[in-house]
Amino acid sequence: MNDTSIAPKPALKASGAFYVETVTWVQHWTPQLFSFRTTRDPGLRFTSGQFVMVGLMTEEGRPLVRAYSIASPAWHDELEFYSIKVQDGPLTSRLQKIQVGDQVLVGRKPTGTLVMDGLKPGKRLYMLGTGTGLAPWLSLARDPETYERFDEVIVTHTVREVGDLNYRELFEHDLKADEILGELIGDKLTYYPTVTREPFKTQGRITDLITSGKIFANLGVPPLDPAVDRLMMCGGPSVLADLKQILIDRGFEEGSIANPGDFVLEKAFVET
Repeated sequence: MNDTSIAPKPALKASGAFYVETVTWVQHWTPQLFSFRTTRDPGLRFTSGQFVMVGLMTEEGRPLVRAYSIASPAWHDELEFYSIKVQDGPLTSRLQKIQVGDQVLVGRKPTGTLVMDGLKPGKRLYMLGTGTGLAPWLSLARDPETYERFDEVIVTHTVREVGDLNYRELFEHDLKADEILGELIGDKLTYYPTVTREPFKTQGRITDLITSGKIFANLGVPPLDPAVDRLMMCGGPSVLADLKQILIDRGFEEGSIANPGDFVLEKAFVET
């Protein structure tokens, strides 16, 4: 009798460019969005807010990877990622099917501009995210350094539909109830979700909410002031261009690790 069983996939091997990590958790939020966690090699060092290359090996034995912001904080022993699903995308059409126990490639060289050292000292920190551009804020909002540096931390998440407000429970409840982070966070953290295509308590694009002043009225804070406010932004290229212009018009200066400023930005990577 012929043996028709499927041979197990050969284990991936780490390389000079990639670690091989094992999937420990997968959460499908909507037909378009999912998150997953993996093991973390002890040798991987990163700063909360950075991104890394993540992906799978092709059947031809080549790495197929895309840039993903690390959604877990630098202190955590696992790596978390937040992704869109592109049904015909070379990577995410496959990545969305991963299960606990599967292996993925994780790059050895984290990088990125969305780090605290790119900002001058300030009083109030805004983290403006659209879609999966929330990912770096998931890392930074769980990092004690964020609350040591700022008196107020405002996380905004703009999405098309209410069902896309993934991690809402984390920001509205879990972080402040956390036995380790809760005391440090106290009343410093504010979560400001907005929806563009469905009725919701806060509707509209983040650019419109800033220019109209509605966000400041809703939050009970003064309008943007480069003397005290610092901003981090992650989203699509068009919204980032608009946000950057809004800030420049108000006297804000873009920063970098080499030359800290009033705001930093990074596009939310369109994973395919």
